Amino acid sequence: MAVFSNQATLSYNGNVTGSNIITGEIVEVLSAAKTAVTGDYSANGETAFVISLVNTGSSDYTDITVVDNLGEYTPENSQTSVVPLTYVPDSVTCYVNGVKSTAPTVSLTDPLKIENITVPAQGNTLIIYTAKANQYAPLGENQSITNTATISGSGISSDIQAQSTITPETGIDLAITKAVSPTSVPENGKLTYTFTIQNFGSTEAELSDNVIFRDTFNPILTGLTATFNGQPWTATTNYTYSQSTGEFVSADNQITVPSATYTQDAQTCAWSVEPGVSTLVISGNISS
Repeated sequence: MAVFSNQATLSYNGNVTGSNIITGEIVEVLSAAKTAVTGDYSANGETAFVISLVNTGSSDYTDITVVDNLGEYTPENSQTSVVPLTYVPDSVTCYVNGVKSTAPTVSLTDPLKIENITVPAQGNTLIIYTAKANQYAPLGENQSITNTATISGSGISSDIQAQSTITPETGIDLAITKAVSPTSVPENGKLTYTFTIQNFGSTEAELSDNVIFRDTFNPILTGLTATFNGQPWTATTNYTYSQSTGEFVSADNQITVPSATYTQDAQTCAWSVEPGVSTLVISGNISS
């Protein structure tokens, strides 16, 4: 709501007289809200945003413009602002009173500028678009991205703003790689398998998460030994192994993997992920 006031004057024969001061208010009939389809994001992941424009007035709003700053922020101890979201090309869609309409014009992508939007009288318009988290998207606990959309255009007395805040995904995100040494081994020779388990998530994989490792060795190994993070594992207590099938399975509640570490480079302002790592080493002789 905007309040206005004004006064008239008369001047005659060097005299000036003023009228009474009248006041009034301009009632805003266009409102805006912004939401994210999902409330969290992952590194290089995409998030869809919805801007809802509602017109309670008796006249159409035409030629409306939306400018989204895509979460622009200035990192701590930096004088340079960065933009953590990248607009996904051709992702804008538009619904007017629930019916899909011709997509408005995207005239800029950084910041994102969408033009030629119409909001009908006593109606609503939804603008939907997708953005991708880039290298400047904050990662880890207590981080977030708040992107602000500013709505302007003919008939709007003052710009309208709508915000949406999303946070990084939490939880465990495991990956595993397998290596063998040596790659060329004689009959009855010894093989050593090294399994590197990485956690790219912000949450440690604890014993209660019951991470289970399983592999079937071919060729089958005999005289098997195993260590986890340098500590010896024993059969039945930490794992089971079948010398008839070559299947190795870790017991319940044996594997832990620390959480990842997230850092922002002071010079480039880009975020990087250092995964938490645990290592399982299994050795044995080739069965003859």
